[in-house]
Amino acid sequence: MKNKEQIERSKHLLGEDTVNMLFQVHEDAIWVLEDLGVGCKNPEILKLFERFEDEGEAIVFDDRIYITSDLVERCLRTVPGTGDFFVPRNSFFIGDGASYIYDDMAGKGGLSPSAGHAIRIAKLAQMNQAVAGMGKGVRLRDDLLQMSLMAEHCSKPLCLTINSDATLEKAKGIYAKKKNIMAVFPLTHSSLEVNEELSDYFVKVVKAGLPVFISAMPLAGVTAPYCYNGVLAMAHAEVLFGICTAQLIRPGITCIHAGNPTISDPRTEFRPDYGLVSHDIANILMAHLNLMLDIPSCQSAGTTYEEHPTEQAIADVRTGLALCLKYGVHMIRHSFGCLRDFNDFSFAKLEAAMRISGEVNPDQAPEIEMPVYDQRGMESVRRTGLRAYNDDSLTKANLGKIFVN
Repeated sequence: MKNKEQIERSKHLLGEDTVNMLFQVHEDAIWVLEDLGVGCKNPEILKLFERFEDEGEAIVFDDRIYITSDLVERCLRTVPGTGDFFVPRNSFFIGDGASYIYDDMAGKGGLSPSAGHAIRIAKLAQMNQAVAGMGKGVRLRDDLLQMSLMAEHCSKPLCLTINSDATLEKAKGIYAKKKNIMAVFPLTHSSLEVNEELSDYFVKVVKAGLPVFISAMPLAGVTAPYCYNGVLAMAHAEVLFGICTAQLIRPGITCIHAGNPTISDPRTEFRPDYGLVSHDIANILMAHLNLMLDIPSCQSAGTTYEEHPTEQAIADVRTGLALCLKYGVHMIRHSFGCLRDFNDFSFAKLEAAMRISGEVNPDQAPEIEMPVYDQRGMESVRRTGLRAYNDDSLTKANLGKIFVN
């Protein structure tokens, strides 16, 4: 269902042309699901959609699922809206899971994270009023231990990794005591394939009734067209597939749309550039589409391309969070401790970002010209499909023109 009040708010903040672009993104994402489909080998998920073949609402062929607009809209109608969700708007989370700790004293990364680091992050999240909740922060080898530490030291909303029977049972126990947890699942990976290693546990978690946080990070210029509406459509399509799957398993299950459109830099061998203001804007636009559709939403902003907690890294946090407050979002992650590519986690950056998040205001946001619909985005999708977008003509045409600081 559409949130009419949010639609008017989005028109006021973004402009009517940009809102029209976002609704076209929704239609484009459905086209992707109808015409490109999603590769899947999970037998239980395949059977879910086979049930709708006689009605003409889905086609399952050669381990690929094609979903019609009627089935997508039917599934969206049963998703609990933002008014029923336990996290308020403009909430900033610690996350994601960095592989290493940055040694702020030595000025270099690569330290293995310990249980002590995980406890410290959870305690800081609990203490700081500007932090609304947390994901892992760092990635311990023992997911069960990490889940236990997060729940023990932080009473705020938690984003949990469930990848075993043991972690599922632990999460169910936590959920029985506190209802403010989310199970994080990148159900799909690019290009439009189900992540088979996680799909069994996605099904189990949905059956257990835990809120599912469905993430996707398509990369403009690599796995998505190199324009705003192109990468937004691919992110939206991936998450819509997860939402439909969840709603068909258990209608009414809470789903969080964590589509995080990401932008590559062709000048650095198409690595993601999380320091672009354009990254913040793309994710704010994703949030607005979700809010207009009344879907709980978590995006990525206030991120950086810096390898070290430099002045620029801290400035990136301030710019991103100011933009989020100016235009409005639901939940935002990745702003706090993570450095380039979310590889290292810096406590110095975490503490600086927490201070900023408590004092930043919308007036500190830079002036932004909001994008409008670029029909070449869907032309690129029809031309390139599931192949790589590195050599696509749109990538070359838009290089240095749209995704800039």
